Parts: sequence; structure tokens; C-alpha cells
Amino acid sequence: MPNIREIAERLWTGALESADAHPVHARYPEGDEILDGVLFYKGLASANTIDTGDGLVMLDTGAVNDTKPLYDAVRRWRPETPLAGAIFSHHHVDHIFGVRPFEQEADERRWPRPVVYGHAQLGANFDRYKKTKGWNAAINVRQFALPIERFRWFDEYRYPDVTYHDRMTFRRGGLTFELHHGRGETDDATWTWVPERLMLFPGDLFIWAAPNAGNPQKVQRFAGDWAAALRQMAALGAEAMIPGHGMPVFGADRVQAALTDTADLLDSLESQTLALMNAGATLDRVLHEVEMPEHLLAKPYLRPIYDHPQFILRNIWRLYGGWYDGEPDNLLPAPRAEQARERVALTGGLDRVLARAAELQAGGDLRLACHLVEFAVIAEPASQEAHRVRAAIYGARASGEESSMSRNILNHAALASGQGKRDLAGES
Repeated sequence: MPNIREIAERLWTGALESADAHPVHARYPEGDEILDGVLFYKGLASANTIDTGDGLVMLDTGAVNDTKPLYDAVRRWRPETPLAGAIFSHHHVDHIFGVRPFEQEADERRWPRPVVYGHAQLGANFDRYKKTKGWNAAINVRQFALPIERFRWFDEYRYPDVTYHDRMTFRRGGLTFELHHGRGETDDATWTWVPERLMLFPGDLFIWAAPNAGNPQKVQRFAGDWAAALRQMAALGAEAMIPGHGMPVFGADRVQAALTDTADLLDSLESQTLALMNAGATLDRVLHEVEMPEHLLAKPYLRPIYDHPQFILRNIWRLYGGWYDGEPDNLLPAPRAEQARERVALTGGLDRVLARAAELQAGGDLRLACHLVEFAVIAEPASQEAHRVRAAIYGARASGEESSMSRNILNHAALASGQGKRDLAGES
């Protein structure tokens, strides 16, 4: 297997598809020392351990299934050095579960337990997760194509020991860890700068893909603040950047380009959306009139392989404009089932709707085909033929999506119709 530096070089030059090394597609659980005293571990997310000369400090700590492999990788690398601290870049569950075996080890060996650092909002987000276990189970089943019969959301979380609001600094050994708050994918995001080593740890503010600033099923994201944080990081002159997902970036010019291009993408989407909103446009116009910065989305580190740029527009709208989409008939709507039955009746019945949906699919207009077949299934939920057509249309649309988030949600609808349902994770 090539080492991490070789993979990072191939990604930067486009010789390796970013999808092949992104969140759920590739794992390197053995760990790799990418710089002197820096261990890179790539599981579902990256977890990175620094030898400070006076204990280890870990930047993010992996998902549940990374807990033992990460511990084993660290112990192969530094068998006798205690874990002194860990920094959570945010509350998402692929970044927070790896501290426990080090705490158990500390108790057994009578070492001080590691101190966990994070933003002050982390605890509130863990509390929210506990309140919404069923919701989070359902949305992640759809988003990641997880087995619904086995997947359960989490009950317990490791709350931080030390929290901050805007910025904090701590020292360990010969190194300084500067923690900065920057709202982006979450409201509790932390990016960390280690000035003695010119190393930057942006967390999920950089993920080797178009930013996860949309995500249709999850809470508010902050495109403008995200861009501002990226520009602050770009000004530091980092020689190495180790992101929350994907491979490290080596070299000051590359780090600056990656951060600045990502900020430019977010700023473009936000400025165009706000211009349309200020001109009185509806959400529908925003979604279809904003011009996507294709020259940026074509970069190896900005391809929309996870989130979808149109989802980012919706989150910008939601942040500045709330939930009302500007369409008055949607303000106090009739039940969707009543709307669907009326539309099907107006077109002359279910058979005509399904025939037209199939024609649209054959002609390549999968967007309109999805609308029609959805009306058909809502109006006649027991119709096997409606579900058969729906499964075919959504399956075809899913297969053409570059964004894994879009692809999985659309494919979930196709799989559900295969069982005569609209949704496997929630409403039948």
C-alpha cells in the first residue's frame, strides 16, 4: 500500500479520484507517521496524534468503530507515552469516541487521565443528540445507506473537560495549541494551529470535497462564517494541513490555495443567494438561477462528491430568510396527500400520471419524473405499479448523482418502493 504522502500527492494532482480517499470509501487504520512526531490515522474521519515531548495530544479521536484500531495504532507508534490531551474539532460522532481506551489505560497505569478540549457549544449539541435519537437514526440510515435493522443512534458522549468560546491556547511539552472557533459545518467548530510546527488542523472546515454546508436533513450550517474562518487559516502560512476527512496537504502554497478556493466557493454561493433574496426572489429562483462556480467545483479538493451545492443554497436561505420559500400556497398548505389526489384526478387518473412519468424518465427529465411519480404514490400508496415506476425513476436518478448524500437519499426512496413504502426509515 502506498504511504499517506504518496496518496496525498496523487490526490492533489488529480491522479487519484478524491472519492476514492474520502470519508467512507477508504480507511488506513494502521496509522502513518507523516511528519516527525505526528501520527496520521484515517478511519471514517482522520485522527491525528502529536508527540509533544511531554505526552501525546490527539486532534480528533475517531468514530466508535475506530476506537480499538486507533488505540492500537498509537500504541504501536508510542508504546509508553501517555495521552495527555485531546481536542474535539466538533460534536459529530465520527470525531469523538476514541478517548475511552486511553482513559482506561491511565487508570490502570496510574497516569493522569487525558484532558479533553472543545468549544463551549459541544455539550448542548450532545444534549440535542440525546433528545433526537430516533430522528438521527432515521436521517443517517438514509444519508449513509446504513442497515436500518442494525443501526442505532448513540446514548453516551464524552463531554469536554475544558471549554472556550472564541479562542484559547494551551501548551504541552514544547508545543503550543491555539484553538479557534469558526462556525461552519457546525456551530461548535474548532480549528487548531500549532505554530512551532506550522501545522494546521481545520477539522471538517476542509474535507477534500465541496464543503458540507448544505445537508438537507441536519441542523443549520454557516457558509459565510465558514469562508471567514478559512481565510483566517490561509493567512497563517501553514506548511502542513491535516483535515477532518481526506488526506493531508503539504506545502504552504497548496495549503493556501485549498483554503482560499474553498472560501471563494462559499462566498460566491452566499453572495449570489443574498443578491437574489434582496431583489425579492423566491427560493425556487435562488435554486435555479445561482450560477455554480464550475471552475472551483472542478478542483480535485472541491468536487461535490458528498454534499450538493444546491443544498448549500438552501442552508444560506434558511439562515437569512427562515423556512418560508416565498410561495404563498406553501405558507399554510393543504395536506400533501390531498394535493396529490387532486393533481392525479386532474390529469385523468393514476395510469396517465405513471405513463407520463415513464415518458419523462425515457426522455431524460428525471427531475419532473420524480415529482409526478411521487404524486402518484402519495395519492395511491397501495398501488404496486406506482411503486414499481417510482423505484425505477429514483434508482435512475440516484445512479447519475455525483454527491453521495444525494445518491443515497434518492436510492433510499427507490429501495423503499421496492417494499411498497415511501420511506424505510420513517413514514411508510
